Amino acid sequence: MNYSELVTKIRDYTEVDANVFTSTIVDGFIQDAEFRILRDVDSDNNRQYAQADIVAGQRYVNTPLVNDETLVIRSCQITNSTGGADNSSRSFLEYRDTNFISEYNPTGVQGLPKYYSYWDENTIVLAPTPDQNYNMQINYILKPTQLSGSNTETYLSKEFPNGLLYACLVEAYGFLKGPADMIQFYEGKYQQALQGFTVEQMGRRRRDEFTSGSPRLPKTQ
Repeated sequence: MNYSELVTKIRDYTEVDANVFTSTIVDGFIQDAEFRILRDVDSDNNRQYAQADIVAGQRYVNTPLVNDETLVIRSCQITNSTGGADNSSRSFLEYRDTNFISEYNPTGVQGLPKYYSYWDENTIVLAPTPDQNYNMQINYILKPTQLSGSNTETYLSKEFPNGLLYACLVEAYGFLKGPADMIQFYEGKYQQALQGFTVEQMGRRRRDEFTSGSPRLPKTQ
């Protein structure tokens, strides 16, 4: 499903034309629906990786900003903790809150970083303070580019079109202030579609049949 098809379906399902559901209003429905799905399920298309430079004596590292769309840092790992040229050594940093970081290293002692925390929206802080330059890989969740007239297809529009439509219809009927039964109906349809999408994205796509076996459905009576 592309952008034009989604817009048409929203207007057709609600029986509201473009005079009321203008492009600006419909784009708002789509944006709200996409944000909702983003927070409801951790889909694989949003899992990104970036490299960052850790500088000796500096305990702050900028987060990977892609048009200010970094949502969540999943993990951080130093990729050359031995200082070797082959970058073969990797060590994951452990997440702690900023209070722990301050208490753990109040005097700025230098060494191989072991912990990290969010300092602000654009910065993470390390402890101990780096004793030399390191390379670091940051694994994070990216807020994707919204479906729009200039970005006519997205991962969700192709892989989760029914869920995206239902989430948009919940927003649309909320905008129209009812009827309440239609909001409940499409909310139920969204939740049903979301369950299957979540099983696919956070279950089946992150398992291996060799080690975990094939997924099996429970026997119904």
